[in-house]
Amino acid sequence: MKKNNITILLVDDEPDILEIVGYNLSAEGYNVITAENGLEALKIAKKKKPQLIILDVMMPEMDGIETCEQIRKIPELEDTMITFLTARGEDYSQMAGFDAGADDYITKPIKPKVLVSKVNALLRRFRENETASNILQVGNLIINRDEYKIINNDEEIILPRKEFELLSLLASKPGKVFKREEILDSVWGNEVVVGGRTIDVHIRKLREKIGDDSFKTVKGVGYKFVI
Repeated sequence: MKKNNITILLVDDEPDILEIVGYNLSAEGYNVITAENGLEALKIAKKKKPQLIILDVMMPEMDGIETCEQIRKIPELEDTMITFLTARGEDYSQMAGFDAGADDYITKPIKPKVLVSKVNALLRRFRENETASNILQVGNLIINRDEYKIINNDEEIILPRKEFELLSLLASKPGKVFKREEILDSVWGNEVVVGGRTIDVHIRKLREKIGDDSFKTVKGVGYKFVI
């Protein structure tokens, strides 16, 4: 992924930080968007789906630790990198940040060139994860997200888009029970859905094509993929 295709969300309640850090990251070629507090950051993150979020810890409305925790609960942002940029260098603050789900911790003050280098390193990790995640192998099943292609027991299977996305979601975390609401949000998003039976119909079709034993129903909750 090229830098001009990467979006960074910078969150800080200090205008000078937003301006200086934002300028240096933009000069590096990244798309930079900003927010002044945690609540605003959550709204922007859901809409823009940035590859990296840089969070201050001490902010009004919602602090950085809570913001990070809330972001980590959003399925479509699970691959987003999060780093804290803060003047608080105490051990307990860093521990709280990592416990909340952060990937890194940058302490202010920091020279712009050093900060850009750290961001470049973080995003290299993101690109490596992204490349690796485009081909998923679970048991005898191979899912190629780039080509929308499935290989099951050495047999190539072509699935309609929604069936492919549903299978890709469930197989991404074998054994995890995906709630119906989470499935609808991840696969269908804002599209009009007739009802919960939509999922059931797609699961039935996947069972016919992939194998009945690969999909387990958890009554009243949702579905999981098993090996």
